[in-house]
Amino acid sequence: MRKHPLLLFSLIFLFFPSNLFGQHTPIDHDLTEIMQRYDAIGLSVVVVKNNEIAFHKNYGYKNLEAKTALGENDLFRIASISKSFTATSFMQLIADRRCELDDDFGDLIGFPIRNPNFPDKKITLRMVLSHTSSINDKNGYFNLDVINPTKNPNWKDSYNPYEPGTQYQYCNLNFNMAGAVLEKLTNKRVDSYIVTHILKPLNLYGGYCIDSLDQSRFVSLYSFDGKGTPHEEPSAYNPRREELNQYILGYTTPTLSPTGGMKISTLDLARYMMMHMNYGHSQGRNIISKKYAKIMQTAVNKESGYGLAIMNNSKIVPGITLTGHTGSAYGLYSAMFFNPAKKYGFIVITNGCNIPDSDNFNPLLKDCIRALYNTYIK
Repeated sequence: MRKHPLLLFSLIFLFFPSNLFGQHTPIDHDLTEIMQRYDAIGLSVVVVKNNEIAFHKNYGYKNLEAKTALGENDLFRIASISKSFTATSFMQLIADRRCELDDDFGDLIGFPIRNPNFPDKKITLRMVLSHTSSINDKNGYFNLDVINPTKNPNWKDSYNPYEPGTQYQYCNLNFNMAGAVLEKLTNKRVDSYIVTHILKPLNLYGGYCIDSLDQSRFVSLYSFDGKGTPHEEPSAYNPRREELNQYILGYTTPTLSPTGGMKISTLDLARYMMMHMNYGHSQGRNIISKKYAKIMQTAVNKESGYGLAIMNNSKIVPGITLTGHTGSAYGLYSAMFFNPAKKYGFIVITNGCNIPDSDNFNPLLKDCIRALYNTYIK
């Protein structure tokens, strides 16, 4: 629906700090126009070119009610881009021979993981990390009991009718279960493992546990109702202290959400992206070997282009294949995409925009990446 011009004019002044309109560069104009098109609350972007950060800027609000401008050190809950941190951790564990991609996932997690329609077909770690496991989120994904035959009489509903390994369906439960397996293999909480083995070696600030981070840096997230009015989603940063006080390794793992709970700034996410762009190497450190970095980026399911928590997409910028992941939760939309051959990439995150619910690629993210590509890469 086209907005009435007077309404659009008022929304512009509602959603953007007044100093935004002092910007005159073409990319500032393009990005603010995109924000206005989708009523975005705030926007943070990073462009990496030739293995260096070529552009970084924040627009709009960190908190709409307080009219706080978005800052460069602010932390977003990046949603499903978090999955790539879980998969990266497994590449380290596989290199250490603690597990294999083709291990039976039921053996790893400690209860049967078998599609009842194909009881003799092994569901592997590779399938779980690539969303080809035939597992779905019908029973939910914040409790591992939903798929455990000894705990839930409706466990069969967590499986699709097709053979494991033959089709792709995105499933959050896959990665909350993967996080539980990570804990069983390392005897460490999933957030502690990722901070110790990925974030700290790259000198990045972030994590999953709310109380381990500077909460003043959290960016408020906003969803829009049917009337186009934004509402803050405070549950995005629920500390879950009671659950964490009773935490059981390898079981209550979804409390920390390996599937979507990472909090990190756009700049540090760009530095993490550069590690994957360089096949596991960054800042003089090898986080994972080139072999396993390439495995992550290679599509397991050709039709979807999805590898191991990393996807390949040739529709964001027509004719160009970009590699990365998206995120969507609590009104936030995020994108991390790069070209490993030509050493450029993009981070785009908004803490709220007014778009219809859809499984398609968020149009604000797509339009921003195209604008950044045309300005800095093309």
